[in-house]
Amino acid sequence: MRARNYFVGAAFALLAGGMAHSAMAQDIKIGEINSYSLLPAFTEPYRKGWQLAVEEINAAGGINGKKLVVVSKDDGGKPADAQTAANELMSSEGVAMLTGTFLSNIGLAVSDFANQKKVFFLAAEPLTDAVTWSKGNKYTFRLRPSNYMQAAMLVEAASKLPAKRWATIAPNYEYGQSAVAVFKKLMSEKRPDIQWVDEQWPPQGKIDAGPVVQAVAAANPEAILNVTFGADLVKLVREGNTRGLFRGREVVSFLTGEPEYLDPLKDETPEGWIVTGYPWYSIKTPEHDAFLKAYQAKYNDYPRLGSIVGYQTIKAAAAILAKAGSTDPEKLIAAAEGLSMPSPFGEITFRKIDHQSTLGAYVGKTALKDGKGVMVDSSYKKGADYLPSDAEVEKLRPKD
Repeated sequence: MRARNYFVGAAFALLAGGMAHSAMAQDIKIGEINSYSLLPAFTEPYRKGWQLAVEEINAAGGINGKKLVVVSKDDGGKPADAQTAANELMSSEGVAMLTGTFLSNIGLAVSDFANQKKVFFLAAEPLTDAVTWSKGNKYTFRLRPSNYMQAAMLVEAASKLPAKRWATIAPNYEYGQSAVAVFKKLMSEKRPDIQWVDEQWPPQGKIDAGPVVQAVAAANPEAILNVTFGADLVKLVREGNTRGLFRGREVVSFLTGEPEYLDPLKDETPEGWIVTGYPWYSIKTPEHDAFLKAYQAKYNDYPRLGSIVGYQTIKAAAAILAKAGSTDPEKLIAAAEGLSMPSPFGEITFRKIDHQSTLGAYVGKTALKDGKGVMVDSSYKKGADYLPSDAEVEKLRPKD
C-alpha cells in the first residue's frame, strides 16, 4: 500500500510539474530596461503605460494565444548596468526581445549589446540620431521620433522668426550634443543668415544655472535653443526668469511641452516658447480618446508622454511577435521591417531602411493657464514628413 501511494504521489508530482512547464511554455517574455531610479518623472508614467498595454494584450488573447510577460530591470542611468541587465534578461529570463531605455548613451549601449549578441532590441525613448543611423544595426529599432525629426519640426517654425543671433543650452552628453548639432545644421540650411553666438554645455542633471544664464546673456542673442529637461530645466527657467534672460528673446525648446517637464514649472512657466510636447488635454481623435479613457480608468490620473511611449513600445513589440509567429531574432526583424500598426497618435510604420518608426510629435507654444503651464496652438506633425530621403539615410547608416 505504501509503495502504491508513493508511485501515485510521484505520478501526480510529475503531472503537476508537466502542467506547470506547459503553462510556462505558453508565456512569451519581453525584457524591459529603463532608468527608473534616476528619472522617475518620466519612467513612472512610462511603466504605467506599458503595464496598461500588457493588460490589454492579455485580455485580448495574448500573442497568438500565449500570455505576454514583461520582465523589467532598472539600469540606474548607467550604460554598463544596462548591458548587465540585458545579459541577465537574456541568460536568466530567456526573454524573446529587449525593449526600453531612456538616455541616449544607454540606448546606444544596449543597441551595441543587441548587435553583438544578435538579439532584437526595440528602443523606446533614446533620441540620438546615432541609434538608427551612424551606429544603427539590423537588430535595433526605435519608436520615438529622433532628434533629427524633432529638430526638423521645430526648425519649420523657428526659421520664420526674425532672430539672427542664436545661442544654445544643452546637457553635455550624447542626447544634447546630437540635438544641438542637427538643429544647427537644419536651421542654417534654411537660414544662412543666422549666427551662432554662444553654446553652453552644463552636465546632465547638475546644471549651475546662474553662470549659464549669465554667459548666454553676455552673448546677447536674439533667440535661444534649449535642450535641457527635468530638474535642469526648472533651474534654468527659474534663474532665467529672475535675471530676465528670456525677456524680449525667442526660445525654441526640445521636450518642454511634455507634461512631465512642463508641470513642475507651475506658475514659473515662460510663455511663448516654441516646443515639442504632449497636450493630452486638447487632442481630439478616436485613437487618443480610447487610450486616455483606458489610462484614466486604470490609474485615476492623466497620462504623460512617458505613458504614451511605454504603452506603444509594448504594443509594437506584441505586434512584431504576433506577425513573426516566432521568437527567432531574424524572423522578428523581417516582421518588424515595414510593419504598420495603430497608436494613440494614429497609424505608425517601422521603416525598413533604418528601423525608425514614423511616430510623430506635437509642436506648439507654452502658455500659463490657471497658474499652470500648458501647450497652446499645437498641431501633430507626422514623423514620416520629417525624415530625410532614402538616399540620404543610406549615406548616414552603415551597411549591415
